[in-house]
Amino acid sequence: MKKSILLFTATLLLVGCNSVKRNQKFLARGNYDQAIGLAVKKLQKDKDGRNSDEHVALLFEAFQKAVERDNRAINRLKKENTTEALGEVYYTYLNMQRRQDMIRPLLPLDSDLLSVPANFNMVDYSTSIVNSKQRYGDRLLFDSQELLATTRKMDAREAFDMLEELTSIRPSNNTIMDLKEDALFKGTDFVHVDLWNRTGQIIPIRLERELLDFNTYNLDDFWTEYHEEKQNDIDYDFGIRLIFRDIAMSPERISEKEFQRKKRVKDGWEYRYDRDGNVMKDSLGNDIKVDKYIWVTARVTYTEQTKSVLVGGDVLYRNLQTNRDIDRHPLSSEFVFINEFARFRGDERALTEEDLEFIEYDFIPFPPYEQMVLDAGDNIKARLAEILKNNRLR
Repeated sequence: MKKSILLFTATLLLVGCNSVKRNQKFLARGNYDQAIGLAVKKLQKDKDGRNSDEHVALLFEAFQKAVERDNRAINRLKKENTTEALGEVYYTYLNMQRRQDMIRPLLPLDSDLLSVPANFNMVDYSTSIVNSKQRYGDRLLFDSQELLATTRKMDAREAFDMLEELTSIRPSNNTIMDLKEDALFKGTDFVHVDLWNRTGQIIPIRLERELLDFNTYNLDDFWTEYHEEKQNDIDYDFGIRLIFRDIAMSPERISEKEFQRKKRVKDGWEYRYDRDGNVMKDSLGNDIKVDKYIWVTARVTYTEQTKSVLVGGDVLYRNLQTNRDIDRHPLSSEFVFINEFARFRGDERALTEEDLEFIEYDFIPFPPYEQMVLDAGDNIKARLAEILKNNRLR
């Protein structure tokens, strides 16, 4: 029992020393907020613990250095007066307030390791936060409106990001929401998608609808919107055309192969006789029986049904603003229908494991043209999705 207590005490001391050393490293590397977070966590558990003096001293030093660093940064950023600088000022004030809020519940704190009292100078940042938030918000609004005044899509997308940031600091503002909708519309690439059938054969309507439903391709492109039907109020930027040039259907084929099977199998039993013709006995006096084996044969006929379809075409990318083709990718797919089954004549015991599996199957009617093309369409969709994901419009 005493050994367990000593071991537990030693473990606590080791953990405490390790946290002090870890915090010293944070401090030496300039990671003041990490040092503050760790010290606060330890003091929250036990303000009067064995290592509390060290944690208070480290907390005080890290707090002072963090405040000095942040004030220097704020003074520099205010001179820059850029949108990014105004944002950094605002968020720096928020972080300074958050840092004080972490420490305040622990006060008062003191440490024998400090030459002066641990006087945490708590500052009221509320006015600075409000003012910097107002300046940052005003600049975001001004910049986003300037960008939306241009006709460039990239400007509209940048404006949208600014308005997203502005929404986080000015929620429930109808003007900002209207501007966001405007930025989203102006920044979106509208793409008209259609299908050209140049095969001279009918393509199932269901396949056309599935291929042109770009919502099923999981493209995850926020700034691109695909339309099968053109809308009159939209000036389309790009077109993606699926061009089918060939549909080649093979004849229905049936091929057969015949195999001879022969196997030695157990076929009952018989008595064992001695030289005199008497049934032999075992040590208990029972008649001795032995397995009887015979050779069995069978003929197995394997039948294979095959039919295939090959669909070939292209995916054409076109810039509708300049009326020029910008890219082309081959799009083809082959689907092969295969059905194999077996029938036999003779003794079933002669069949192999594979024979036994295939005699369970039977002839299947060949799929019609439309079904074959639809089955090939699954592969076409997968290939088209790959093309779309690997070849973005911008």
